[in-house]
Amino acid sequence: MYVSDLIEDFLEHLEIESGRSKKTIENYRLYLYRFVEIATEILDRDIKAADINPELIRKYRLKLNRYESPTHDKNLTTITQSYHLIALRGFLKYLAKRQIDSMDPSLIELPHIIRKQVTFLHFDEVEDMLDQIDTSTESGLRDRAIIELLYSGGLRVSELIALNRDSINLERREFVVRGKGSKDRPIFISESAADRVAEYLGAREDSLPALFLNNSKNLNTVDTSGNYRRLTPRSVERIVEKYARMAGITKHVSPHTLRHSFATDLLMNGADLRSVQSLLGHADVSTTQIYTHVTDQHLKEIHDRFHSETK
Repeated sequence: MYVSDLIEDFLEHLEIESGRSKKTIENYRLYLYRFVEIATEILDRDIKAADINPELIRKYRLKLNRYESPTHDKNLTTITQSYHLIALRGFLKYLAKRQIDSMDPSLIELPHIIRKQVTFLHFDEVEDMLDQIDTSTESGLRDRAIIELLYSGGLRVSELIALNRDSINLERREFVVRGKGSKDRPIFISESAADRVAEYLGAREDSLPALFLNNSKNLNTVDTSGNYRRLTPRSVERIVEKYARMAGITKHVSPHTLRHSFATDLLMNGADLRSVQSLLGHADVSTTQIYTHVTDQHLKEIHDRFHSETK
C-alpha cells in the first residue's frame, strides 16, 4: 500500500480516535507529506509502506538535516526535525496496529535536544510587576487578575484566554482546564488570585461569558457569545511585557515565563517533580525535568547550610 494513501487514514484516526487538536493534525500532515516528498526523491518512485526501512530512514534523516525551508530560506532546527520523526513514528505505530507491513517504529531514535535555559521570575519580581498595576480602572483590575492567575495556577496563555466566567470556582479556588491533547487537568489558585478575579468581575457591567475581555466598547454586533471581545494570546503577551518593563525587569518576560516561575517556585519550596508534572499537565516527566537545573542555587544553599565543613 502506498504511504500517501495511508496518511489521510492516519490523520482521521488522530482526529476521531485519539482526539488530537486540529493544529496537531495540520502539523502531522505537513511532516508526513514532507517525508513522502523526500522518500520519493530517494527511491525515485512512489513509496509504499513496505519500503520504509532503517536505511531509508537514515537517508531521510540526512536529507531532513540539510532540508532548506522554501519559505524561510534556512535549515530545519533539531527540534523541528524531531517533530518530523515523532510524526513518522506515530504513523508507523498506526500501521502496525492495522497489521500493515512496515518498519518497527521503535527503531526510530529521536535526536538529542539541547533545550534552551528556562527563564523565570523570583517571587519578589512578580510582586514588583503587580505593584505597577493601577487597579483603579477596570483594565487594571483585569491585568492584575491575569498576572496573578498565570503565576498562581501555572496556566498556559491558551488556557487562560479560553476561560469563561462559569469555568472558575472562586470560592473553592479550583477549576478544570482542557490543555494540550484535549486533556483535562485541575487548576488550583491562591486566595489572592481568586480575590483579584472577583474584583475584576465585580467591576464589569456586561454579561458576556468570557472571563477576560479586551477594552473594546463596540457592542453593536449580533454575536452574544463574547468571543469577539475575548483577549488574544498576543494581547496577554503585551500586558505581561508592559508590567515587566515598568518593574525594571531586563530579561524577556512572557506569559510562559510566569508558568515557568510557577513550576520553579513549587520545586524550590519542596514540591516533588511528579506533583509539578501533574499541575503543569505534562504528559512526560522528562518535560518537567527542564526545571530541575534552575533549582541548583537552592540545592547549593541546602549544601552550605547542612554539610559539615572540614577544618
